[in-house]
Amino acid sequence: MRPTEREQADFDRDGAVLMKGVVPDEWLDVLADAVERDIAEPGPFFNGYMPEAGRFHGNLRIWETHEGFRAFCCEGPLREAAARFLGAKRLNLFYDQLFVKEPGTPQPTRWHNDQPYWPVRGWPVMSFWLPLDPVTRESGALSFVAGSHRWDRWFQPEPFAKGAAAYERGENYEPMPEIDAGGYDILSWDMEPGDALAFHAMTVHGAGGNLTADTRRRGYAVRYCGEGCTYFAGPGPNDNLRNPALADGDPLDSARFPAVWP
Repeated sequence: MRPTEREQADFDRDGAVLMKGVVPDEWLDVLADAVERDIAEPGPFFNGYMPEAGRFHGNLRIWETHEGFRAFCCEGPLREAAARFLGAKRLNLFYDQLFVKEPGTPQPTRWHNDQPYWPVRGWPVMSFWLPLDPVTRESGALSFVAGSHRWDRWFQPEPFAKGAAAYERGENYEPMPEIDAGGYDILSWDMEPGDALAFHAMTVHGAGGNLTADTRRRGYAVRYCGEGCTYFAGPGPNDNLRNPALADGDPLDSARFPAVWP
């Protein structure tokens, strides 16, 4: 039964927890194949870029165009875990996302919390992030500010790629503090394929660059929402995540955000 009592307690307290060995090998094979297909023929929301060194391949809403991703999001093993983490009797898929940092890509992922980027409001919102390669600090492990999901602070979305268009300024959003200056309890874990990070959408997190010469860092995330979440049509979120079928304050149920649990 996942999460365990310890995993649930750590998630509630810290806003992030490592789950060891929660994704079976057969699902890892499905995802690895789907990742390579998307790299070869990217879906419509591709947002990869070529930094000063290396290569980053990013994409989102890929479950809509790739059967392997759709199966994992809508039929895979993390749906029930999400419902348990969130105390939800009903669960909507929000979207999925791909993050591939090839060897020698030193650009880090800036500190941020996710929900200000997203057109959704409500507390029961979370993500799973899972690797398809061994992940270490050197290859770009994720780091989290423990307990930051309880700060009730919405940090202004900023672009991740140099030169990308700025985000619309969100009402009552604030600049991200200098997390690297110290004074925060930072959590980070080495990971193996089959592991998954579970974290709340308000938990502040970032990631290092891939400083290795020969190790890929293929990461895949899927986001779920529980009961009480509503659509947000106001300023700030990523335009590629907006849903024209919904009005501000609507429940999420829609073709874009389907119910996947139970």
